[in-house]
Amino acid sequence: MSFRTALTGLNAATTDLSVVANNIANNNTTAFKSSRAEFSDIFSGSSLGQATRRSVGSGVQVAAVTQQFKQGNINSTGNPLDIAIDGEGFFRLKDENGAISYTRSGAFGIDREGYVVNNIGKKLQAYALDANEQPFGAPTDLVLTTSDIDPHQTENVVYGINLDSAAAEVDPATLPFDPTNPDSYNFTTSLDVFDSLGASHTLAVFFAKEPLGSSTATSSTWRVYSTLDGVYSAPDVTATGTPDTPVVDFDPTTSTVEPYTTLTFDEKGQLATPSVPSVVSVNLQSVASANGQPTSALQPLVMNLDFTAATQFGGDSSTNNLVQDGYASGTLVGVNVADSGLIFGSYTNGQSKALGQLALYHFRNESGLTPIGDTAWAESFASGTAVAGIPGSSRLGLVRSGSLEGSNVELSEQLVNMINAQRNFQANAQVIQTSDQLTQTLLQLR
Repeated sequence: MSFRTALTGLNAATTDLSVVANNIANNNTTAFKSSRAEFSDIFSGSSLGQATRRSVGSGVQVAAVTQQFKQGNINSTGNPLDIAIDGEGFFRLKDENGAISYTRSGAFGIDREGYVVNNIGKKLQAYALDANEQPFGAPTDLVLTTSDIDPHQTENVVYGINLDSAAAEVDPATLPFDPTNPDSYNFTTSLDVFDSLGASHTLAVFFAKEPLGSSTATSSTWRVYSTLDGVYSAPDVTATGTPDTPVVDFDPTTSTVEPYTTLTFDEKGQLATPSVPSVVSVNLQSVASANGQPTSALQPLVMNLDFTAATQFGGDSSTNNLVQDGYASGTLVGVNVADSGLIFGSYTNGQSKALGQLALYHFRNESGLTPIGDTAWAESFASGTAVAGIPGSSRLGLVRSGSLEGSNVELSEQLVNMINAQRNFQANAQVIQTSDQLTQTLLQLR
């Protein structure tokens, strides 16, 4: 009987050593989860199924080999499509046959069709986004389109400027505005704006301080002019007006160019009027092309020029901030992933666009998942059904772009376990050797 009992001990120690060896072998495997051999005793009862006071155990058996889903270290890689899960959750993958698996190994790339895949070609699952960049529907294959982002016509321009309170007045009666004559204005600033086809145009805005007769002791007024590509200007426009703008040739000897708006500042240097953005409209179909023909297929360029952040303090006139919301078309050049799992594409025009929302999955019993290799698991009856969600919601952790989760194997712990398993094996082998000696002694009795 002791032979059989010791043999179960040898088998158990061998399994324990195999588990330890597998853990040590995967010490550097991305997102590997260590295993632990768990044992239970074997006990034989009487013929009636009842143990007696003289019953002796029959050895040991492997009750289970369970995986330990403890968090591994998160290591930076610099690759934006390397994604680590910080907390609970699994990525969902689908192979070419539609088979589903789950993993925490986030080493992803893009295949030739634009799908985000792991290193054996399984496709990452994610939510699609609606027009408001909100996830909807069920997760599906994540594909990053490489098509250009459409151009966006400039609609708003915000001016953060300061106009010198000590600037000299400019009388339009004696110095009519002429963008080529710097004496006809006090300050100018310019930036590129974009039409409906993504072509850039230079919008220049000029500021001329009104003579004292147009101001009061507690306020001062500035005339504001604008040009587009140096030859177009808005006529006099109210804060809510949106007229078409004619072509203006800046010839002060034959015509007078009217400002499209005025800015009035109070005694504290703060803008008093207008309190809302002014509107300037330009009919770009009157822009001459290289062959002298008007450019077609363009929408009128209507822009809200917002001067509500303008000030009039002492010191040189300056541009502190200048922002417009238009852009040309752009080509995808990079991808980054937010901690919330929102995937953004970066484009050559400096814009970014949300392309998808990563999905994570959790299970009622992670230990019940079935290992299938390649650091992946399959859902099982014991694990329960996978529940999808967005990183950071419910029980799910966040994701860390540019990083990978390392193995959670503690090498020093495994070496200690190996020594224990070795001692256990040796002890059971000694039992067999001792039992053999006893048997030999019995055989030698006469």
